[in-house]
Amino acid sequence: MGLGILYFILVAVMVIAAVGALVPGVPSTAIILLAILIWGFATGFQGMAISLVAAILVLLLSLAVEFLATYWGVKKFGASSWSQIGAAIGLVTGMFGLLPALPVGGPIFGLLFGGILGAFIGEFAYRQDMELAPRLQLSSKVCLGIVVGSLLGNILKSLLAFVAVLVFTWTTWNTVPQVKFDNIKLPLPHIDWPVINPAKPAQALT
Repeated sequence: MGLGILYFILVAVMVIAAVGALVPGVPSTAIILLAILIWGFATGFQGMAISLVAAILVLLLSLAVEFLATYWGVKKFGASSWSQIGAAIGLVTGMFGLLPALPVGGPIFGLLFGGILGAFIGEFAYRQDMELAPRLQLSSKVCLGIVVGSLLGNILKSLLAFVAVLVFTWTTWNTVPQVKFDNIKLPLPHIDWPVINPAKPAQALT
């Protein structure tokens, strides 16, 4: 497989992953970072500094968005400090607890469901003076706040993921060799983007 074909496959995977960020539990930013690393290993990381830094920053920001969105959802629905603490503990416990069992996507599932369970337990424990039915209702309302916050967080994560894809294509497009099909060469159009990190065209795989 030539580098030109590999490039388009990786970009397609990254775009699909960015769209998939809208779905809870999809490790979109991790997939994008992995695709960028694959391209880096294939080309000797020529001109890859900016795209790598951008992908790592997006990954870290996505985790921060997950935490902040959960906190906002809990706060918006009038939860007590106990549920906020429970959500934070559940987020961390879920993220690292599912990591050994589910290396791919485990931390993301843990962030979502761990936060919901932690907030429910925290709010339920705090409302000991209430009857069981309203106590369960209020604790469930807090969980709804986390779900709403997570949905908004997923939208932000998807936007961040697309930023990482755009930065990658911006910094690498003009370094991709021609795509070859047997004896037919399909030259890629040259895009006059500002060159921040010039790199020589990558050599085709042997």
